[in-house]
Amino acid sequence: MNLVRPLSRAPSSIASSCQARSLAQTLLSCLAGGRLRRLLPAAHARAVVSEGLGDLFLANLLLRGYSKLGLLHDARHLFDGMLHRNLVSWSSAISMYAQHGGDEQALVLFAAFRESFDEVPNEFLLASVLRACTQSRVHFGEQVHGTALKLGLDVNIYVGTALINLYAKVACMDAAMRAFHALPAKNPVTWTAVITGYSQIGQCGLALDLFQKMGVQGVRPDRFVLASAVSACSALAFLKGGRQIHGYAYRSAAGMDASVVNALIDLYCKCSRPLVARKLFDRTENLNLVSWTTMIAGYMQNSLHAEAMDMFWQMCQAGSHPDVFACTSILTSCGSLEAIWQGRQIHAHAIKANLETDNYIKNALIDMYAKCGHLTVARAVFDALAHDDAVSYNAMIEGYSRQGDLTEALHIFHRMRYCSIRPNLLTFVSLLGVSSFQSAVELSKQIHGLIIRSGTSADLYIGSALIDAYSKCSLVDDAKAVFLLMHNRDMAIWNAMIFGHAQNEQGEEAVKLFSQLRASGVTPNDFTFVALVTVASNLASMFHGQQFHAQIIKAGADSNPHVSNALIDMYAKCGFIKEGWLLFESTCGKDVVCWNSMISTYAQHGHAEEALRVFQLMREAGVESNYVTFVGVLAACAHAGLVDEGLHHFNLMKTKYGIEPGTEHYASVVNLLGRSGKLHSAKEFIERIPIKPAAAVWRSLLSACRLFGNVEIGRYAAEMALLVDPSDSGPYVLLSNIYASKGLWADVQKLRLGMDYTGTMKEPGYSWIEVMKEVHTFIARGTEHPQAESIYAVLDELTSLLKDFGYLPDTSELPLLGDNG
Repeated sequence: MNLVRPLSRAPSSIASSCQARSLAQTLLSCLAGGRLRRLLPAAHARAVVSEGLGDLFLANLLLRGYSKLGLLHDARHLFDGMLHRNLVSWSSAISMYAQHGGDEQALVLFAAFRESFDEVPNEFLLASVLRACTQSRVHFGEQVHGTALKLGLDVNIYVGTALINLYAKVACMDAAMRAFHALPAKNPVTWTAVITGYSQIGQCGLALDLFQKMGVQGVRPDRFVLASAVSACSALAFLKGGRQIHGYAYRSAAGMDASVVNALIDLYCKCSRPLVARKLFDRTENLNLVSWTTMIAGYMQNSLHAEAMDMFWQMCQAGSHPDVFACTSILTSCGSLEAIWQGRQIHAHAIKANLETDNYIKNALIDMYAKCGHLTVARAVFDALAHDDAVSYNAMIEGYSRQGDLTEALHIFHRMRYCSIRPNLLTFVSLLGVSSFQSAVELSKQIHGLIIRSGTSADLYIGSALIDAYSKCSLVDDAKAVFLLMHNRDMAIWNAMIFGHAQNEQGEEAVKLFSQLRASGVTPNDFTFVALVTVASNLASMFHGQQFHAQIIKAGADSNPHVSNALIDMYAKCGFIKEGWLLFESTCGKDVVCWNSMISTYAQHGHAEEALRVFQLMREAGVESNYVTFVGVLAACAHAGLVDEGLHHFNLMKTKYGIEPGTEHYASVVNLLGRSGKLHSAKEFIERIPIKPAAAVWRSLLSACRLFGNVEIGRYAAEMALLVDPSDSGPYVLLSNIYASKGLWADVQKLRLGMDYTGTMKEPGYSWIEVMKEVHTFIARGTEHPQAESIYAVLDELTSLLKDFGYLPDTSELPLLGDNG
């Protein structure tokens, strides 16, 4: 019997196979360990030399290794050179591109797979293809979804999760939830996909509901789920929920993960807890660039701009290179602090890092330079970098608006429309700001027309800007019409209307509106109380002022510096200076405005020594004086006749404090010299002023001339004041009183004829008194009051009694215009 011996394999083939298996074992250990980058090229070279690449298992391991290292070019070269490929080969190559951002290449490879390979795709391959489907490839993803349904792989955990991610990416959460519910089993990655999806489309409440259901079903959240849930809490400013998640993360290993820590830092910053965020930041060891950027942005969002600057420089010193988001945040802080030197440094860094052309950076640069008052540089950046971007145009318009440059703001707006860039809410709000600042009534109405055409007139942000614009243009009825059209009014709308009434001396209307606000269930805020206290100040109504003060204390708003400053001013204007001082003393953290209010209060009421004492206390407290401070100080010196001390403070303004004197300061010095009888010195001082003297400066000299009866200088001062402002009735009245005091009645008559010729009218004097909680307003020689006839009868009787006792009226200061008094 002949035995047929089996064919033996060639020795070289056996050796090659053995070597391939040996290399495969080595690669497997490398993939599991940390030596892959060092050993992979050597293993590949040995496989080529030993002809081991014919072994499909080894070739796939090499392909997987290159993919893990992100060496896409080497992996593709290996894949293209493979004589044989199986499902694992195709799946590895497609997965590699999907994981490393090569979405288009992944889809091209999948198309090649369908054309050249007979086997059906498995769950890993389909999941990779679905991950590669970007927003523009959703239809292709839907086709892949159809393939998964045919193969029954739509219920596979990998494919199902990839489908959820795809649909969530394009905000198709209904489709995402259908895929979610179709899965028989769900892992943390699946839950993360739906939770993140709802968070990204702003439905954070649903995201947190799913997070809660996940816990009920016993699925242990991983770091990605926790980070997504914390982000949802941040968006909702849901501090309590965020703290609960923080507690869970702290008890688990996930509490130390950078993504969770960063999400928590963001949560505390967005919930106005920057100190808590900083403590968490300082306790974290594995800080990354996102950690630094989040903390810097958090400080910026909470208006802690100095702290944001310090954090930025610490980040640079720690070796982290600021990215687009860090630079954008710090440029915002530079603009808010008007820190132009630091802003220029960030600009230089952006250029070096090739970030200057990024949309966020260029807009932040324009905004920073504009806020720092460097509009020429801002315009240069705008002209060089702005390309069809509404944000850039808005930043530039806002910059000009802030400087009150209506012409340039409108020029940029016209250019914006010429380039077919659609204005948005911020554009209109900026334009309304500058138009209201300059009381440009017609422009405000035109902008309102454009707002109506754009379909944004119902927006609350726009509504408050329109109310403010019309109020500043004294069109309160138009402002009220806008207010009544706004439904679901927020606090900003109510505040704008209350301020509008306050600005236009409609105090009673403001108080009535406040009553409506309370009846509507809306809770007033600090700005509301500032407006109401201002109303009480304008009315000199202590009754209303004390009521508002009580409500402020009840609401806990008395610690706000703006509110306390308004209260101090209110008590002073109502004549309750002692109460104002007690409130001032009890105020914690007094800012410069608070000190200025107290100095001005004492100065206006003739308490010069107290005003100067407060100024000394302010200096001892280390609070830096400003422009307004010296207006009060110089006024106090003028009232007390402290010429040398007043001139000393005036000279220190520029030399020591770097404050450029303005019209108010020059007028105070003239008043200081004039009240002391130094009329010639006052006149010479005005002639040495480096700027064109305003009418108010000449009126100060004219008032001093009336006091001392100096006709010659008085006539000159009146002529100069009228040259500056011919429509001002003040110089006529003051000069008339000088003539009357000297018995120059012919000159008085000439002045009256001159006023008639120029059409100048003297504004009538107003006075008011609060009786039985009601404010009564009187106009000089007016008969508007309902009890005017009775009041004048009593006055006539009193005048008669005075004459009977020998009283002689002082006729040295007769009214220039009879009926207007």
